[in-house]
Amino acid sequence: MATSYRADHLGSFLRPASLLKARSDFHVPEDQVRALEDRAALDIIRKQQELGFAIFTDGEVRRATFMSDFNDAVEGMSDQETVHRNWQGAASGVATPLGVATGKIKAKRRMTAHETVFLKRHSPGDIKMTLPTANQFPAISYKRGISDAVYASPSALLWDIVPVIKAEVNALVEEGVKYIQLDAPRYSYYCDPKWREFIRTEMSMDPDAALDEAIRADNECLAGARRNGAVLAIHLCRGNNRSQWYAEGGYDAIAEKMFNTLDVDRYLLEYEDERSGSFEPLRLMPRDKQVVLGIVSSKVAALESQDAMVKRIEEAAKHFPLDQMAVSPQCGFASTAPGNLLSEDEQWAKMKLVADVARQVWGTTT
Repeated sequence: MATSYRADHLGSFLRPASLLKARSDFHVPEDQVRALEDRAALDIIRKQQELGFAIFTDGEVRRATFMSDFNDAVEGMSDQETVHRNWQGAASGVATPLGVATGKIKAKRRMTAHETVFLKRHSPGDIKMTLPTANQFPAISYKRGISDAVYASPSALLWDIVPVIKAEVNALVEEGVKYIQLDAPRYSYYCDPKWREFIRTEMSMDPDAALDEAIRADNECLAGARRNGAVLAIHLCRGNNRSQWYAEGGYDAIAEKMFNTLDVDRYLLEYEDERSGSFEPLRLMPRDKQVVLGIVSSKVAALESQDAMVKRIEEAAKHFPLDQMAVSPQCGFASTAPGNLLSEDEQWAKMKLVADVARQVWGTTT
């Protein structure tokens, strides 16, 4: 691929306090909320341009969560608390209603058309559009006693979701969107022994067979989309909600299978700290792929040392060609609307660091 985007990001940025306040006030008219979203998106686009990024998002400011575009676009999802997770990290008591399958999944409308129209009008460069992986939903939205009244298994739910995501991916390619990213936290389940046990006991599936199915599902979502110069990417993380996380473990258990069979061009890999393991699994990455090293934390306010980040990239380059890599934060800054526990100024300092590291290592952000 000719396009590298050496300085990358995951798509979501902190929402301004004024927007969060307006959304929580039922007396604020809908058109005023939309105007605040537009203003926030324009500010985020401007900041990305000022820092020298070549790829642009609207910060996901119109979404309640990174996956809410799907819930809003289909029938069959109810806005209630999903399968419980034990979050760990800086905050406590995180309970975000990500949606439960209560009926047959059927598309009502496009997922991101309202976002792409605005971005195409205002973006000064290539657009990145983020979508949740279809695999995310069976893991958290299949709630026994509710979903099993409609779907006999999590797998049955998955394969009704795949056509919705696939249609959206192909629509984005037709619209000329250059960078399409599937956000796929669920792959962390296969790295972490406690979540492998969850798959076995709570989802009644063999973890290795579930991994195979997950890859098949994502590949089906991306089938036919490699055209019009589109970059297809997948982002893997271990949880990112109010600066918390739920999984840990290196990529060793899944690297060979996942890196060699997922039909993507670009892997955005969380490498924030020791929870992500070593860079050694990168030796298994095919040399025609690109790896984005998520080494700058979006969870904590403290700014990393630029020299330390450069040294981490040099360490990774012992296992995968430097020319095939890029750098980014390990995740978005606001996977859910309240966002992670840092300020907007601290967020943009992190983004500046990403751009500065890219310039030091590769001489460019692009």
